[in-house]
Amino acid sequence: MNADLIRVHPRKSAAKPIQEAIPMNRRNYLALMSAAAGALATGAKLELVSAQDAGTPTTSTVEDRARRMKWWHEAKFGMFIHWGLYSTLGRHEWVMENEGIPAKEYEQYADRFKPKPNFAQDWARLAKRAGMKYMVMTSKHHEGFCNFDSKLTNYCATKKAPGRDLVREYVEAARAEGLRFGFYYSLMDWHHPDGARCLKDEAARRRFVDYIHGQVRELMTNYGKVDILWYDVPWPLDAKGWESVEMNTMVRKLQPDIIINNRSKIPEDFDTPEQRIEASANRPWESCMTLNDSWGYHISDRNWKSPTTVIRNLVTCARDGGNYLLNIGPTEDGSIPPESVQVLTTVGDWMSRHGDTIRLSDNCQPRRGNYVTYTRKGNTLYAHVYYWPGETVVIANLLNKVSSVTMHGSNAPVKFEQDDFRIRLTGLPKHAPELLTTFALECDGEPRQSHESKRAEKPRDVTA
Repeated sequence: MNADLIRVHPRKSAAKPIQEAIPMNRRNYLALMSAAAGALATGAKLELVSAQDAGTPTTSTVEDRARRMKWWHEAKFGMFIHWGLYSTLGRHEWVMENEGIPAKEYEQYADRFKPKPNFAQDWARLAKRAGMKYMVMTSKHHEGFCNFDSKLTNYCATKKAPGRDLVREYVEAARAEGLRFGFYYSLMDWHHPDGARCLKDEAARRRFVDYIHGQVRELMTNYGKVDILWYDVPWPLDAKGWESVEMNTMVRKLQPDIIINNRSKIPEDFDTPEQRIEASANRPWESCMTLNDSWGYHISDRNWKSPTTVIRNLVTCARDGGNYLLNIGPTEDGSIPPESVQVLTTVGDWMSRHGDTIRLSDNCQPRRGNYVTYTRKGNTLYAHVYYWPGETVVIANLLNKVSSVTMHGSNAPVKFEQDDFRIRLTGLPKHAPELLTTFALECDGEPRQSHESKRAEKPRDVTA
């Protein structure tokens, strides 16, 4: 199998992904290998499904989750940050495994990792500028190096070249900008001596699980209130082996308001579809994506998403009740690639005018159009036009009567005509006024769209 790219066929859901091609990386590789083993054993068709079917968090309740996640649902948009020793090589965050670098040889990069002062301030200011409301940073990625001060290992930022607690600087920067923050923490560890043999050696499992639990305790204890714990890749153990219920029970005792993702082999608070948009039927969900094709810094990866694509993804997540966690991969000194700055600044310009159509939005049933997508608040339908058609914009097959249309942002009235099958917004500029131009349509009830019913009703008084 080609390990560079796999194509995932997500389950049927309300959200149609803009991109289905998924670059091979940490999560996709492990999900694929696990699924492939089962498929080979049973002859079953290989399918990757990320969303948990269970609606209830394992170590909490649905009611308490609603309380804890209120701010998160309102935030909608966050910044993911992948940064570690791999940033010094600039060849993807999986470089240690994908290039077969032995752990001892890889350790040398801990002596070359020398972040500049105030790197985290730049991250937080860009996140705020982009309209993001929270941040999630890698405290430890699969390589095993800890960006925080750990008493359980010497392989951490305070005891290697950085000589300081990089996670603390990130926490302080996020708080200074009024942003919520969380910690990404990889359960898989390519550096720890027991990180692989723990699967078959009980003494090794005991040592390794104690190490992991101990580090999670450090993160939950040493930085004040923490908003999010974002686990990743629970290889090679299952939930029982990781003692995930016990670990997360500890986390909730230390941080009663925290929210926890679904990657410690138990469902917990929210699902995490990766590199695609896939709405969960009965659980909170967050789509995480890269800005190019790499999570960590990759000097040669120039496949940057456009600001239009980022905004469309954000609109799609908001439309279907999810969040969008968008990644940056800083260079070895913590600098943000200029392309990332450019894209996120442009997105921030749009969010400064139209962010309320995202953050204040409700789940939205209308979705189809050749050049338009939707969000809504109550009975107001927001039509976001991303491919400008010219002087007339057409929205088809709404089931509602529309009383008024305005340009969102300026509140300028827009002329429109409505019949049983379409609404035509007329007298518009020949060229697009904005990157995505947003209209507000006031409807006589919650906006609904039905192409099939209108298709059946449409007159066909023509000759066959």
